[in-house]
Amino acid sequence: MIEGVLVVDKPEGMTSHDVVAFARRSLGQSRIGHTGTLDPFATGVLPLACGRATRLVRFMSAADKTYEGTIRFGLVTDTYDITGTEVARTDARPSADAVLATIETLRGEPLQTPPSFSAKKVGGRRAYDLARKQEPVALAPVAVRLRHVDIISLTPERALVRLTCSAGYYVRSFAHDLGTRLGVGACLETLRRTRSGHFELSQAITLSALDAGGGPHALIRLEELLPELDAVVVGATGRDRVRHGQTIRPEDLIRALGGAIDVRPGDEMAATDWVRVIDEAGALLGVAKRGAQDEPLRPNIVLT
Repeated sequence: MIEGVLVVDKPEGMTSHDVVAFARRSLGQSRIGHTGTLDPFATGVLPLACGRATRLVRFMSAADKTYEGTIRFGLVTDTYDITGTEVARTDARPSADAVLATIETLRGEPLQTPPSFSAKKVGGRRAYDLARKQEPVALAPVAVRLRHVDIISLTPERALVRLTCSAGYYVRSFAHDLGTRLGVGACLETLRRTRSGHFELSQAITLSALDAGGGPHALIRLEELLPELDAVVVGATGRDRVRHGQTIRPEDLIRALGGAIDVRPGDEMAATDWVRVIDEAGALLGVAKRGAQDEPLRPNIVLT
């Protein structure tokens, strides 16, 4: 069984679930899940969690993402991207100065309304199901974060942009909002995800290479996952306690990695944070939660 993460370069035209199904068939194992949906017309980084790594999906899917996308001015669609039905068109085009100034207003932590054609649920039903039936879709704005946005190239017709944003951010909504504020309308013409958390295109495998047996060579193993979290190393007794879901005592700890945790008995640990638990051989045993002062580490996810 393959256990870890495979970064797939998702091709255009497939859903994220299609890619998961393809990987399950190619690898001959059913325990595979993706860590963040890409629209069918989008391409790029789609990390697939395999085996026990599926227990870590909530951490990986919450990470920031980086995209490169082409925004087409003067065209508005119901899906906010080029695949949708045209609802408005104009020959007017924005000036370069207007585009630059307006993009600045979209930076930071705005409330963003998801597209009607999205997987968000409204009254227990998917928004895109309601939208396809032309039923009312009332989606509440969501707090998101646009950390960085750069214009790679700009013409009167299109802008090629690079964005780094929080999980749950819709680049389609960014394109639509930009067009609305410019007064000419816009939609997303292309989208490619170049990074998801610590996973990048340089690590990605194509579906053809995966089908040809290249999965094991591209695998990112369990012990390499969640490098953004602090870590503690436990001895044999600590390893056994983790396996049984028991708290990790100060005497079970050998050392800390990263210097963010002082493992000496009685020292204060930061509240409500996550810590990787590793054995002396470097194997990832699980993820624990640390509490207030004098509280032991509590295994929350056990991989061993």
